[in-house]
Amino acid sequence: MLPSRFNTIIFDIGDVLFTWSSSTTTSISSKVLRRILASPTWEDYERGRLSEDACYDLVGVEFSIDPSEVRRAFDQARDSLQSDEEMTALIRELKAQDNRLQVYAMSNISLADYKVLQTKPADWWLFDRIFTSGAAGERKPNLGFYRTVLEETNANPYSTIFVDDKPENVLSARSLGMHGIVFDDKAKVKRALRNLLGDPIVRGRQYLSNNAGKLYSVTDGGVELRENFAQLLILESTRNRSLVDLVEHPRRWNFFQGKGQLTTENFPDDLDTTSLGCTIMQRDKPLVSGILDEILGYVDSYGVVQTYFDHNRPRFDPVVCVNILSLFYSQGRGGDLADTLQWVYGVLENRAYLDGTRYYATAECFLFFLTRLLHKTGDAELHSRLRPLLKERVAERVGVRGDALALAMRVLACDYLGVRNEVDFRALLDLQCDDGGWEIGWMYTYGSSGIKIGNRGLSTALAIQAIEAMHALPPSPSPTIAASEAPVEKEVPRKHFSLRKTRHQRSSSFRNSLSWLVGVGRMPSAKAIHV
Repeated sequence: MLPSRFNTIIFDIGDVLFTWSSSTTTSISSKVLRRILASPTWEDYERGRLSEDACYDLVGVEFSIDPSEVRRAFDQARDSLQSDEEMTALIRELKAQDNRLQVYAMSNISLADYKVLQTKPADWWLFDRIFTSGAAGERKPNLGFYRTVLEETNANPYSTIFVDDKPENVLSARSLGMHGIVFDDKAKVKRALRNLLGDPIVRGRQYLSNNAGKLYSVTDGGVELRENFAQLLILESTRNRSLVDLVEHPRRWNFFQGKGQLTTENFPDDLDTTSLGCTIMQRDKPLVSGILDEILGYVDSYGVVQTYFDHNRPRFDPVVCVNILSLFYSQGRGGDLADTLQWVYGVLENRAYLDGTRYYATAECFLFFLTRLLHKTGDAELHSRLRPLLKERVAERVGVRGDALALAMRVLACDYLGVRNEVDFRALLDLQCDDGGWEIGWMYTYGSSGIKIGNRGLSTALAIQAIEAMHALPPSPSPTIAASEAPVEKEVPRKHFSLRKTRHQRSSSFRNSLSWLVGVGRMPSAKAIHV
């Protein structure tokens, strides 16, 4: 378990936990009613400096409205108050998940209005305490109200989440060290709270377990694809054969599990998936040696290895070449493709990958699979040649906007190469969805049509691996750098591909060591079906 560093939440009530309507049957419009609520007179009323009658009288004078009409309008507004069951259910879920969690409410509300509010049906027992401006004599965003709440609850602001619909109120909370969330989109707020308070690894593994055997790839048009490539990568990352749906091939592999989809039905076997299958499934050495010999028959006149076992489709791609090199180097035959390696080095040196390739549409795919190549071999000459430049190129990508897959790949590549990357790591944490999985990342594109393909299972598997890698690293000396457990996984008898450096150990808790982290952005990504 990775314990959350947060043990306290402070919620606003109005427009966060309760909904209400400013539309009434009186002569007072919704716009005027809200102007009244923002007036200095109403603020004094919320601080407890004015009685209800005195407030209505003053408002009547200031807005040229009969005080009785003001009272009638606010009586109707009070009657419209309703507890938000979605938010209430979320609080119940979060408290059940962590019995240490303290939940408080903090509201700008007069004593008279709070008395009415307490008569409304709601799970008031969920709150450890409710603070009102009427009782405190202070209101948000004034710092005194926040300090009163922190002092009386003995809450550590750095372990406290504050949720409010007013940005200025959130700003004040943040200025005191709290993690502030502006309540502007309920779905986003619920997701943020689950991500801040839950264990990302447990939730991610549960998602994979819940969808075992159904972690299929999907196009950007919503078409489900049955393909082997992503399944192999999920298997390599998780070591759990029960999670994937593979159509195994004894010798050459095909990207598709059956007929080609959205392309030629009679789709040829490809060297990319074959190389992946051979390195992950650990075939017999004589069989693999024969496959390598066959692959050498698909090298062009410039020494660059092709994509398909089909001379009528003369396609080549640097990422495909990298994956084929991984197979050759894993068998001690990297020298057979010296010209291919030379071309790949040129792609790396000249940053030719930045706009993607024919089949892999992001820089992250190229850099990730190059890192995987180094992991597959202890060849000293290859490491000496590639590693220094690859480290530079990977470091250049830190902080570039990316989707979940791109960020996970980048964090893993940085980890293997010794580049501390908390910027992309914190962005990755923010992209975990309510169901525990990560957002889809567009890894593939069809070479001719540009259709994008991604796989949430792959995004999730690599995100979990990236979080585990960061957990194993010691904390950075400076913050300025850029449900129940899932079932026990069934081991696959092969070497696990992990870019993690096992020599690193973290002495303090993962969450505590990254207490400064706040979310950043994202970028679209992709790889491609070979067409």
